[in-house]
Amino acid sequence: MLFLYNIVYIMVQTSHLLVPRVRRLLTGFGNQLKLARLRRRYSTEVVAQRAGITRPTLSKIEQGDPSVSLGAYVRVMQALRLEGDIAKLAADDVLGRKLQDAEITPKLRAPKRASVDLDTRAKGGSDG
Repeated sequence: MLFLYNIVYIMVQTSHLLVPRVRRLLTGFGNQLKLARLRRRYSTEVVAQRAGITRPTLSKIEQGDPSVSLGAYVRVMQALRLEGDIAKLAADDVLGRKLQDAEITPKLRAPKRASVDLDTRAKGGSDG
């Protein structure tokens, strides 16, 4: 029983490590969702019900809590009729395009060892 308690205690204390910049972005995203809800004059209860989540989970989303699943964030966006904005996520991949333009190719596989070819010939596998 003590072992199980230690596991649960460790899991509760585990924090979600995010780079400060990403943490700020997530907090800003949560704040934008809250402002969208307030502009529409929806209560937390209505949005939570439409999104199929609890009010405490909605509160965590509006605070930008990284422990909430991305699916819950998307359901809140859908409840606020912002699901079209999902397509904007990672739409402008500047680094990926630069790598593509530089024509960086992945490493090729190493050639097969010569011993494999010799073994095949010794067994009578040559065309002759």
